[in-house]
Amino acid sequence: MSIPSSLRYTKDHEWAKIEGDIVTVGITHFAQKELGDIVYVEVETLDQHLDKDEVFGTVEAVKTVSDLFLPIAGEIIEFNESLVTNPEIVNKDPYEEGWMIKIKVDDAADYESLLTADQYKELIGA
Repeated sequence: MSIPSSLRYTKDHEWAKIEGDIVTVGITHFAQKELGDIVYVEVETLDQHLDKDEVFGTVEAVKTVSDLFLPIAGEIIEFNESLVTNPEIVNKDPYEEGWMIKIKVDDAADYESLLTADQYKELIGA
């Protein structure tokens, strides 16, 4: 199972990658595997400011629908439009092409409070 050491993680199975004051967010390989075949990704919070741990969208799989939680406070500035027509990208490539949103963060220092890859591995028992 892939858990890139260059990313940070949440207990809710989102990953985050910081570049300046922009954080890219998606769900982890573990999460997409647990959900199964993803058929729909919905994000209705574009251009909105949300606090850490607020729901920013949902991901729908054949078996279930799951909320997506914001790993760090900020404004959602971009949604991966390719997921509208090809949500299965999240299953195939959750860390690159399957990213979901980009956030302009309030405080980049908050990124450090997210789980490291080793902490996330411990959380999921990997």
